Amino acid sequence: MKKYIFITPEGNTFSPNGEEVENMQVIGIIEDVNNEDEALKKLLIENTWIIDAEFNVAEFICYEIA
Repeated sequence: MKKYIFITPEGNTFSPNGEEVENMQVIGIIEDVNNEDEALKKLLIENTWIIDAEFNVAEFICYEIA
């Protein structure tokens, strides 16, 4: 079984000094799936906040990790 990490270029964060910063954000890590498609499905099922927060799933970047 494989493990995947999903990141997105959407959203911003704040630096320690309070300035808004554009960055990549980790959306989640999914384990025990056979491929990227299964990983995305499992990610969305286990994390309903992703849709509620209106992230664009098409923008997600997925990498297989060890």
